[in-house]
Amino acid sequence: MRGAPGSALRAALPLLGAAVSLCAGLQCVCQLCEHTNFTCHTEGACWASVMLSNGREEVVKSCVSLPELHAQVFCHSSKNVTKTECCYTDFCNNITLRLPLAADPSPRPARRWPLLLLTVAVPVAAVLLALLVAAAARGWRCRRDKAPSVEEPLCEGSLLGSGKTLRDLIYDMTTSGSGSGLPLLVQRTIARTIVLQEIVGKGRFGEVWRGKWCGEDVAVKIFSSRDERSWFREAEIYQTVMLRHDNILGFIAADNKDNGTWTQLWLVSEYHEQGSLFDYLNRGTVTVEGMLRLALSVASGLAHLHMEIVGTQGKPAIAHRDLKSKNILVKRNESCAIADLGLAVKHDSVLNSIDIPQNPRVGTRRYMAPEILEDAMNVSIFESFKRADMYSLGLVYWEIARRCSAGGITEEYQLPYYDLVPSDPSIEDMRRVVCEQKLRPSIPNQWQSCEALRVLGRLMRECWRSSGAARLTALRVKKTLSQLCVPEGCKA
Repeated sequence: MRGAPGSALRAALPLLGAAVSLCAGLQCVCQLCEHTNFTCHTEGACWASVMLSNGREEVVKSCVSLPELHAQVFCHSSKNVTKTECCYTDFCNNITLRLPLAADPSPRPARRWPLLLLTVAVPVAAVLLALLVAAAARGWRCRRDKAPSVEEPLCEGSLLGSGKTLRDLIYDMTTSGSGSGLPLLVQRTIARTIVLQEIVGKGRFGEVWRGKWCGEDVAVKIFSSRDERSWFREAEIYQTVMLRHDNILGFIAADNKDNGTWTQLWLVSEYHEQGSLFDYLNRGTVTVEGMLRLALSVASGLAHLHMEIVGTQGKPAIAHRDLKSKNILVKRNESCAIADLGLAVKHDSVLNSIDIPQNPRVGTRRYMAPEILEDAMNVSIFESFKRADMYSLGLVYWEIARRCSAGGITEEYQLPYYDLVPSDPSIEDMRRVVCEQKLRPSIPNQWQSCEALRVLGRLMRECWRSSGAARLTALRVKKTLSQLCVPEGCKA
């Protein structure tokens, strides 16, 4: 029985290793990991072991890190004292192990067994308990997210060394590589070490949460497994080469999270505490300068989305197809970032093909262009999708302009066509107003007394023309707003 203390100590070490390296890919059952729903993560193996303690079998399940696996000591059993199994698929250590019954031909040692057990097992149990407590405490500190000084190997070592922020990490890895996003292994590692904090929104796809990773806030969009196509499509679009732009939501990671009962599909992005443009305009008014900053940033993001970049590391032209104030986020510096690219389409100029789902009539009915409402859009021409985006942009500009405090007069926030259609309009409601009656949101007369509002009013009229070919391009709108001097006050 001299092997029992050493075996017990070796059996305890993987628990400490698993708690220290919570930041990896394989998911395993972990009896000590209450703070992570009894789950640990590793790049090594899942580990299950049964050992003899105080005459009873005690089962321990946890993770074996890669260095421990290479050491080749934790996956071997000690005869009649421990039985250990290592495996290499998610939750494969959720098994029941039993020690073999020991043959004991000599009655004399059997009578001395209780005394030997007390002299050997009690100290071992004390050491084991101390190791388990240390492992649990270390694991809890690693997962705690109250400060950037979290003791997490991923934060202090391979990924976020030298005091870099998550934004720095993304910039370094995307500019030095293909520009299409973080490597998949890094994405998975980040996604699986995020701690969800609070739910901040819901939509047709699922929920949006604020999460913490290495002390930084991130947004986690959680799709249900039945929306796998939407999740995959949005992740694919966000990882398009050269898509990253200050005015497009910064994508971080995509991963599927299996908790043993069901699968969640995660899309992790930058978190913007101001919320959507819809929320922002509902909360308060904007100055003339603020209005122009919002409008210019949306046009800049859309122009980058629409633009094709030719070259080996080029970018295809992309149309959003669901542009609206709820799908635009407001950043801390009061500029905007376009989000929700799940319905976007890409254009391959070499093959002259459009990557589009079967149903071309998608998006939000209130913001649909006339040609979509009439089912008359030529979906074989990519310019048609860009022109439909420009119609929606005109309506977003109307929402922004109404909340401008120029001249001390502001309108209450309203959605486009609020006075012409029901709160949840049908296709028929919108077609009657937009196509048959050819009505558009009203532009107040007082806008004419302010140069910025006057220019923005002209731009929105050019954007929501009935004929798609007559609408302005995003680049033209961007240039016009860039040339417009930000007035200290409103000029007549």
